[in-house]
Amino acid sequence: MSIQVKNLIKTYGSQKALASISFETQSNHIIGFLGPNGAGKSTTMKILSGILPFDQGECLINGINIHLDPIKAKKIIGYLPENNPLYLDMYVQEILTFEANLHGILHPKNRIQEVISLTGLTKEQHKRVNQLSKGYRQRVGLAMAIIHDPRILILDEPTSGLDPNQILEIRALIKELSKNKTVLLSTHIMQEVEILCDEIIILDRGILKDHFLKSNAATKFPNQSMEEIFVQLTHH
Repeated sequence: MSIQVKNLIKTYGSQKALASISFETQSNHIIGFLGPNGAGKSTTMKILSGILPFDQGECLINGINIHLDPIKAKKIIGYLPENNPLYLDMYVQEILTFEANLHGILHPKNRIQEVISLTGLTKEQHKRVNQLSKGYRQRVGLAMAIIHDPRILILDEPTSGLDPNQILEIRALIKELSKNKTVLLSTHIMQEVEILCDEIIILDRGILKDHFLKSNAATKFPNQSMEEIFVQLTHH
């Protein structure tokens, strides 16, 4: 259940958003996908989710080439974009039913209840999305991303804008989900990386600066915090 990226290039006009990046993740890991604003993180995540075309290179999701077989790849990917676009006038159960039907899930009622329970939405399931706090809206976004039980979960800043209690709840949920999934997670919160991640990938201005196991960080960067490592690799 790994993600392989080989010599990935993406340009917007004359600007090179990704300059031939390559990496391969391990299975059932939470991978911290880090970099300053404009580093190319969201671009990479959109490419890996099959939303954005790329210029050159190769992306394999569990060995499936996303360019050659996008439908097959998308079936095993769950994606939560940074701005979590939700239909605000829908009820929680309604939006999950809609998502389940898009994926052609058999017996959707059972799966919807399973996902509602897993994401802690039981008490909120009969509300409209526009009645929910931002923390609960993030849970709805996560519920939609996992409704089809994907092997790979791609989360773009899932705790951005949440209060400390909500952040802890979403982190606990991500940790739970990672038991049988590979999770690619972008964040600017270094504490989150320390707590959650097994692997670290750092991008800067479309260039892959480093990729390492967090367990090797102390040997590779002695006496440095995650914040110090990040600054060292991305400071111009």
